Amino acid sequence: MIRLAALDMAGTTIDDGGAVYAALRNTVAQRVGAQPPDPIMVRWTGTDKRAALAGLLADLGAPVDAAELDRLYCDFHDQLLTTYQDTPPVPLPGVPEALARLRAAGIRIALQTGYSAKIAETILAGIGWRVGEEIDAVITSDQVPASRPAPYLIFRAMEATGVRDLAEVAAVGDTPNDLGAGSNARAALVIGVLTGEYGAAELGRHRHTHLLPSVADLPALLEGSA
Repeated sequence: MIRLAALDMAGTTIDDGGAVYAALRNTVAQRVGAQPPDPIMVRWTGTDKRAALAGLLADLGAPVDAAELDRLYCDFHDQLLTTYQDTPPVPLPGVPEALARLRAAGIRIALQTGYSAKIAETILAGIGWRVGEEIDAVITSDQVPASRPAPYLIFRAMEATGVRDLAEVAAVGDTPNDLGAGSNARAALVIGVLTGEYGAAELGRHRHTHLLPSVADLPALLEGSA
């Protein structure tokens, strides 16, 4: 019986137009003079954005110390917030209706994300989603010891929603690191959705229980388990 759907944000429930990864690429390019190639970017999708910056630069042979990482992360953060103010993210098609349907069926909704709390709050305020109304909890990467593929975002989502049994958890996301976090948490369902940058063949190579076209298809899968 599923009682909690722990959902990623960008690419899974939210369409941000790819702004977060554009900001990461641009911030890295400021440091090394070229944007990171796709095979390197893949390793850092879906995880904490500060860790992603450090990892991308290390992978490119340009590691930075803590002070420079702080500066680069501030640049990334400011660039992303400006982009979101100019072009606000929107829910992916069918997602608001799916979340409402799941909550009506008694399934709690936690958004868990590699964003910082400030970025997540900006997005949710723009969309109009509120804790206790459209969703039940928001867990951000700066609230846990390590971001994806570590399982802590999912564990914190369980804590925030009062769900104690991993047999009652569905972890849902659009990146390999999302699926890795669900698998590492030993969630009952680890569900990949195809609304992000990964197609079925690529995402399907990573451990999962289901692949769905979209979160819009999630109620049909979960309602019978509530």
